[in-house]
Amino acid sequence: MYVAVKGGERAIDNAHAWLAEERRGDPSVAELSVAQIREQLALAVNRVMAEGSLYDPDLAALAIKQARGDLIEAIFLIRAYRTTLPRLGASEPVDTGAMACDRRISATFKDAPGGQVLGPTFDYTHRLLDFMLAAGAEIAEAPQAEPRTAPMPRITDFLDRDGLIQPEAPSDEVPPDLTRAPLDFPANRALRLQSLARGDEGFVLGMAYSTQRGYGRNHPFVGELRVGCVAVEMEIPELGFAVEIGEVVLTECETVNQFAGSKTEPPQFTRGYGLAFGHSERKAISMALVDRALRWEELGEDDMGAPAQDAEFVLSHADNIQASGFLEHIKLPHYVDFQSELELVRRIRAEAAEAGTREAAE
Repeated sequence: MYVAVKGGERAIDNAHAWLAEERRGDPSVAELSVAQIREQLALAVNRVMAEGSLYDPDLAALAIKQARGDLIEAIFLIRAYRTTLPRLGASEPVDTGAMACDRRISATFKDAPGGQVLGPTFDYTHRLLDFMLAAGAEIAEAPQAEPRTAPMPRITDFLDRDGLIQPEAPSDEVPPDLTRAPLDFPANRALRLQSLARGDEGFVLGMAYSTQRGYGRNHPFVGELRVGCVAVEMEIPELGFAVEIGEVVLTECETVNQFAGSKTEPPQFTRGYGLAFGHSERKAISMALVDRALRWEELGEDDMGAPAQDAEFVLSHADNIQASGFLEHIKLPHYVDFQSELELVRRIRAEAAEAGTREAAE
């Protein structure tokens, strides 16, 4: 039996109008501008850019406003918009070693060459509500930091120089593009890192945390965490060389992990890697931990059966847009499906009741 729905289009239009009203909120309160979101909710903007796979702070801020602060909805909006953009070409690989760092720390070497640069961080705050912000008090002007333009050497380069860390073999292979082809298995490391970069921060964080609690072989140190601007270059065929077309802010993390060695590899440290748009430390570190856990096979380790070591499990469930779409579709009309199941349950109950009556009569 199908239960007809009448007036659906009109109800949807009214729902959209109500949504717009709720989004605006109290008209007596000043409307939040896109510029305010971009400048004052920058970490939310960074997450939307990272998981939406589109570096544009203004569009990410607009999406957050349109989505009423629902970041997953904002990520959906950005990904949908991204599909409408023409692809003009591919940039050169960015050189994060030449990053102009606003923040650069290492948990492995106190006196790291280039120095520890704390930068803007919550790490040393007391996590107490600051009611001065609610009062609209002006914050004290911070001393102007000298811009750091000199490249800072990588921490892992020092370990690599002494042969203490697994070297990263260079490759000329063009990595697959997850934005143009669906995820497929087995997934190589480049594809796994793309999927983790677009993956839901909370999910990737949960997977990373599970490895630290023993569900996977992971004993990491943050070899280096850096945040800053890198130049984006693109080769112009008419010129025959690459030119700088802009800058992006990135967060990069390399972890250093214990490795007891295997039949083919000597005892040494191994790496985990994470890279995300904007100032996204939690995401980059989580990526690095999960990346290392997923490398168990190529490093000749035994499979411990941990969730974070299962590439199909991790990558198939990391995408919050796919996950929310599959989850939220159950809100939509399923009248025919439910009516058939309802009829089935009623029939089974009737048959069971009839059988019970016969047994009682016998």
